Amino acid sequence: MKKFITSLLAAGLLTALAASASANTECTNPFFKEWNTPYGTAPFAEIKFEYYRPAFDAAIDETRMDIAYIVDNEAAPTFENTIVALDMAGPLMNRVAGVFYNLASADTNDDLKALSTEMSPILAALQDEVNLNEKLWMRIKTVWDQRASLDLNTEQTKLLTDTYKGFARRGANLNDADKETLTGINKELAELTTKFGQDWLTENNAFELVLDETDLAGLPESVRASGKSAATQKGLDDKWVYGLNRTGINPFLTYSDRRDLREKIYTAYIKRGSNSNATDSRETLRRIANLRLQRANLLGYPTHADYVLEVNMAKNPKNVYGLLDKIWPAAQDRARQEVKDMQKLINAEGGDYKLKAWDWRKYSEQVRKARYDLDEEAIKQYFVLENVRDSAFQTASKLFGITFHERNDIEVYHPDVKVFEVRQVGGGHIGILYNDYFARPSKRGGAWMNAYRGQHREEGKNITPIIVNVWNYSKPADGKPSLLSWDEASTFFHEFGHALHGLLSEATYPSLAGTATPRDYVEFPSQVFENWASQPEVMRTYAKHWQSGEVIPDAVIERLAKASTFNEGFATTEYLAASYLDLAWHTITEPVTEDALVFEKKALDKLGLIAEIDPRYRSPYFAHIFSGGYSSGYYGYIWAQVLDADAFALFEEKGIFNPEISKRFRSEILSQGGTDDVMQLYINFRGREPEIEPLLKRRGFLDK
Repeated sequence: MKKFITSLLAAGLLTALAASASANTECTNPFFKEWNTPYGTAPFAEIKFEYYRPAFDAAIDETRMDIAYIVDNEAAPTFENTIVALDMAGPLMNRVAGVFYNLASADTNDDLKALSTEMSPILAALQDEVNLNEKLWMRIKTVWDQRASLDLNTEQTKLLTDTYKGFARRGANLNDADKETLTGINKELAELTTKFGQDWLTENNAFELVLDETDLAGLPESVRASGKSAATQKGLDDKWVYGLNRTGINPFLTYSDRRDLREKIYTAYIKRGSNSNATDSRETLRRIANLRLQRANLLGYPTHADYVLEVNMAKNPKNVYGLLDKIWPAAQDRARQEVKDMQKLINAEGGDYKLKAWDWRKYSEQVRKARYDLDEEAIKQYFVLENVRDSAFQTASKLFGITFHERNDIEVYHPDVKVFEVRQVGGGHIGILYNDYFARPSKRGGAWMNAYRGQHREEGKNITPIIVNVWNYSKPADGKPSLLSWDEASTFFHEFGHALHGLLSEATYPSLAGTATPRDYVEFPSQVFENWASQPEVMRTYAKHWQSGEVIPDAVIERLAKASTFNEGFATTEYLAASYLDLAWHTITEPVTEDALVFEKKALDKLGLIAEIDPRYRSPYFAHIFSGGYSSGYYGYIWAQVLDADAFALFEEKGIFNPEISKRFRSEILSQGGTDDVMQLYINFRGREPEIEPLLKRRGFLDK
C-alpha cells in the first residue's frame, strides 16, 4: 500500500487532490507536506483551524483511493495485497485525526467542538462505506477461506482473524436493505455520542462555586491556593472558585467544614447532564442505548453487551456478572461498616444528622487520620509532581532499560505540556512522550493516554510511537510546586503504564500495536505499573518534602501500607455500581421508554446500593460509555485488576526489579500489543491463567 501511495505522490495525484481540497486555504497546509520536525512530531504552530476540514476531505478521498486500489486489483486476493494493504490504508487520515481528536480532548474550543460534531457522521459514513464494501468483503473472505494453506505466523493470523471477524461484526454479511439501516444507525450514533460528550463538558465547565474568604473554613492552604488560582484566571481576584473536576471537588469535599457548601457542589456534580435544558443528556443517552440494541439485533446479537463482549476476554455478559457478583456482597458489607464508623464520629462530635454522600470524604478522612495517624494534607507535602514523574521514569528505566530526555525543541499544543524523548539504554530512539499535567476548561476531565502516532512497521522500517499522557491535576499558584494526593501520585504511575504499553510496542501492523487490545485487558499493563508507586524503595526516591527535602518517614510508609484497604468498601462499591449500571443499559432486550433516571434508579435499587454511595458515574455524565469506548466495558478495570494482582504477585515473589521477570513482562506483554489472543499472552508471561484470590486479598476482602 505504501508503494501505491508513493506512486500517487510521484504522479502528482495526491498533490492535486490536496490542492483541490484546500482551495479556500493557503497551499501551506501542513497536513499536505512532510513534517521536517524531530521524529515527525506535529508542527502545532503551523496548524491553523481552517486547515482541518480540507485535510479531512483529502484524507477521505485518499482512503477511498486506497480501498479502490485493493478492490480493483486484478491479482488474486492474498494476505499482503488485501489484509495488509487494508491495515495500512489511509495514512493521511491517521495523521489528521491523530492531531485533531487529541486536541479536541485536551485543548478544545468552540471551533473544534463544532467541527467534531460536523465530522462525526461523515467519518461514520466513511467507515460504513469501507465495512460494507461487497467487493472488499469478498477479497477478505477469499483470503480467510485459504488461511490453512497460507503458513502465517501468529501476528499475521491474528490480523487476518481480526479483519475477517471485524467486517462480519460490522455488517458485511447483511443484505442491502439491512446495510442501509445499519448505516443510518451508525450515523445517528456518531452524532449522539459526540453531542453527549460535548454537552457533558459544557455543563461541567459551567458550574462554579464562587466563595468569599469567610466560606473557606476547614480548607488547608493547598486547597485554598487552587481555589484562588482558579478565581484569578477568571478575573475574580477577591474570590475563590471551585469546579467539578474530581481533582478539584474531592479535596473540597474532604476538608470543607461547610456542610451546606459540600452538599451544593456534590449535588451539582452528580446532577451533571441533567441540570439544564440546554445540556440535558437523558434523552440523548436513552436514544444511544436503544440504537445500540437495534444495531446488535440487526447483526444477530440479543444485546449490545453480547455484541461488545464477544471479542473481549470476558466473552459474554454472564462471565462479567460472574466476576462482579463475587465481589459485590463483600464490598457492600465493608461499605456498611464504614458508614457505621463515620456515623459514630458524627455523633461523637454532636452532629444531629445522618451521614450523606457529600459527607463521606470528610468523615472517612477523619476516621483514617484517627485510625492510621494519616493526614492526607500533610502527606501531600511529600508528593511533588515532578518528583513523582522522575521516579516513574526511573522505575521504568530500572525495569526495562530505557531512559527519558526532556526535549525543548519539540513544539507543544499548550504551554503546560512537556516533551520527552525515550531511548533504549545503549541503543537508539524508542519514541516521544508528551506530558500534559494540569486541569483547564478546554480539557475534558479524567486522565488518559493516547497516541499521535502508533508504533508499526512499513516495508521493514520501524515507525516509532508518539504518545501523550494527560492528567487534570490542580495547577499550583505562582511560586508553589504542584502537590499531589496519594491517589493522584498513583494515577500518574497508572497512566504512565499505559504510555509504556504504547512506547514499548514492537508490532508489525498498526491495528495490533500498543494498546490496541480488548477493553478488559488494556488496563492490565497500566495497573501493574501502578504497583511500583507504593513500594517503599520506590517511594523513598520521590516522596520528599517540598520545603525541607526530607524523605518520607518509614513510619508513614508503613501506615500507608496498613491503610491501603481503608475505605475499600466505598471505592469498590461506587466502581462496581457504575459497572452494573453500564451493563443494565446494554443488556436491555427491549427499547427503554422511561426517563433515563427512572431506569437508573430501578437498576440501582435492584442492586441494593446503599443510600450513602452514588455510582462513580451516573448515567447523564457517564462519558466512558456514552461518548467514549467503554460501553459494556466499564467492568474492564476490575477484570484487568484480577490480572494485575495475580501478575504483580510474581514480582513480589521473585523481586520487584527481578531482571528476568521484568524482561519477560516487556517481551510477552508490553511489546506484544494485541498480536495474539490476550489470554495466551498472559499465560506466556505468568505460566498459567490468572487467579482471583490475589485481588480479593489486596482489597482486604480475604485474609492475607
